[in-house]
Amino acid sequence: MSEAVRGMRLMTMNVLAPQYADGSSRRAVLAQELQRLGPDVLALQEVTRRDVAALVEEDWHVVPHPRWSSDGVGAVLAARRPFGRVVTDTLEVTERTAHTDWCGVVAAELPLPEPLGTILVIHHKPSWPYDYEHERELQALVAARLADRVAAERPVRHTVLLGDLDATPQAASLRFLQGLQPADGLSTCFQDAWSTVHPDEPGPTFSSENPLLRQGDMPEASDRRIDYIMLRCGSYGPTLRISSCQRVLVQPANGVQASDHYGLVADLTLPDHLPGRWKEQS
Repeated sequence: MSEAVRGMRLMTMNVLAPQYADGSSRRAVLAQELQRLGPDVLALQEVTRRDVAALVEEDWHVVPHPRWSSDGVGAVLAARRPFGRVVTDTLEVTERTAHTDWCGVVAAELPLPEPLGTILVIHHKPSWPYDYEHERELQALVAARLADRVAAERPVRHTVLLGDLDATPQAASLRFLQGLQPADGLSTCFQDAWSTVHPDEPGPTFSSENPLLRQGDMPEASDRRIDYIMLRCGSYGPTLRISSCQRVLVQPANGVQASDHYGLVADLTLPDHLPGRWKEQS
């Protein structure tokens, strides 16, 4: 009999393609931290096929994103347990998305033992340029409709969305995902893990304090929180409790900065009682 599962740990991180800034040393730091942090679900951006092979060797179950760049860079969703059904979309919502050749979304069912049950995990990677917020809003709409379609065809217990969303919480795409505004007649609502646990902290994941940001191709970028773990709400709010959320790989390890992004880790657990009903008094 499978052991009972009451919670899970998720992690997302843009790990910076290995051709930059001593990629082999940075990947060693990443592997070390993954072992220490022990996530159950992992969303990585700017990975290569070699990175995928390394994950498989470590017994991760890996689902690559549908689009990869001409130089072999892309994104993956991985988990410690096998995925069920997987649905993808290339997020080619306008002609301009041809210039962001590894945007895409993966929606994968993750069957877990009771009492947690099956979770739909969405790894969303929209177009990255600063001036592509129109595309990001349309891409967020695609991801939300994908979640609706999968859940309608085969009900899931919970839905989470994570990834490098390349937009701050005030942007149109994030306002739509957080339920603050509709798009094309549709509304949805995902609860943001960071702002739930740290409501008064900006928590940038793309930070001017990161030395690799200043060395990179966006040297004048201001602090931005653009990496997210989000939990979809039902009519009565989130279906799980966001018990913790932290930035990781912020400081160098052994003198090595892992990436120009910081990672994000969140722990989700079952609530004391199901949303939509009053708690029974003992």
